[in-house]
Amino acid sequence: MEQDPTTPGSIRPGGRTARVRDAVLRAAGDLLAERGFAHLDPSEVATRAEVGKTTVYRRWRTPAGLVADLLVDMAETSLPHSDTGSLRGDLCANAELVANTLTDPRQGRLFRALIAAATTDDTAATALHAFYDTRLTEWSPCIESAITRGEVPPGTDPRAVLSAVSAPLYYRLLTSGSPPGESTVIAAVESAVIAAQSGVFVTLAP
Repeated sequence: MEQDPTTPGSIRPGGRTARVRDAVLRAAGDLLAERGFAHLDPSEVATRAEVGKTTVYRRWRTPAGLVADLLVDMAETSLPHSDTGSLRGDLCANAELVANTLTDPRQGRLFRALIAAATTDDTAATALHAFYDTRLTEWSPCIESAITRGEVPPGTDPRAVLSAVSAPLYYRLLTSGSPPGESTVIAAVESAVIAAQSGVFVTLAP
């Protein structure tokens, strides 16, 4: 993913710089999960990461800068797409990955905090959109392969199919406070498969 070199934390480091970045982002993620974006303090991040406060403020500048780089790191380290040989299998793998993330005690709280940050800060919103853009791009070949196999019609929009799978899982988490269970995952996958096979997501020129 192309990165703006003026964005806080956007330059990929190496050596000691990489270790500092890893420590800072881990601390920022922990604090976000524990307290939310409104209480993310760069000074406290520095203390928990055991690095100098000046380093954090110079490199990331603001809480939003920390969130932006954290999302870049999450996108770059996420698991690659599956290749099970069938649309249903690939979408199940995608849904399970999302569900496992949202049901994880730390990651579930972290994503709620990131979504909350995106509703109040433009930098955080841009970073969150870029994160999901990266993930949709990574998993789009699953739908393209399904088109090639004849499982879904030509012109099916991969991003629309993938969004139809994950949207109910996030909705469950955000509206009920409960992570998505197995029944929610199965329903999301089956609904997306049926809709895709019926041509509901044909929006692109074949």
